[in-house]
Amino acid sequence: MNDAPHPWPLFDLRIRTPHLELRLPTDDDLIALSKVVGAGIADADRTVFLVPWHRLPSPALERQFLQHWWQNRGSWNPAKWSLGLAIVEDGRPIGMQDIIGTDFAVRRVVQSGSWIGREFQGRGFGTEARAAILGLAFDGLGAEAAESGYLAGNAASARVSEKLGYQLLSEEVLAIEGRRMVEVRVRCTPQTWRRDLVPVTIEGLEPCLQLFGVGELSPQEWATF
Repeated sequence: MNDAPHPWPLFDLRIRTPHLELRLPTDDDLIALSKVVGAGIADADRTVFLVPWHRLPSPALERQFLQHWWQNRGSWNPAKWSLGLAIVEDGRPIGMQDIIGTDFAVRRVVQSGSWIGREFQGRGFGTEARAAILGLAFDGLGAEAAESGYLAGNAASARVSEKLGYQLLSEEVLAIEGRRMVEVRVRCTPQTWRRDLVPVTIEGLEPCLQLFGVGELSPQEWATF
């Protein structure tokens, strides 16, 4: 049996909560997730994203979706990374949870974003997925702050943030699809995080740490042409 470590150890990273597993999606997972998007994330008359990517017609939606996540994986750099994790419930991908770091080694701040298929909403999965990446950020990577945002009126996202200990950071007026909207930015720290709300376990993180900018990478471990 080949016990050699995976050259891209993020594929072995697992974050688990009582009902979910978060993992780097395979291509099969991405295809399944594109179908979840196609089945609907939000009502047609609601604006939930700064860019309405989920409204593209098929097959442009599926192709853009795959290209986005392929690019996301291929552009990884320890100084600027974006980890998109499949939210998996009972073996079935139901959404995505991002955690993003820019100059993380110095700033120790992460950003996040997420979505879950409409048919899986209202069951607490959004709270568990966000708690999972807070566990990764604070307990796993040693972050000092985690920031997120939502459009005013998105009550579900606001509730998730409030429950987990996020506090108001700022509000910004935006023009989205010709409409005036307010983006609410929130921040959570290890001191405000309600870690007791959702138990989080992490597996396979140690080989990934340097890819996040936690520790130095030698030229043999990371090189650019």
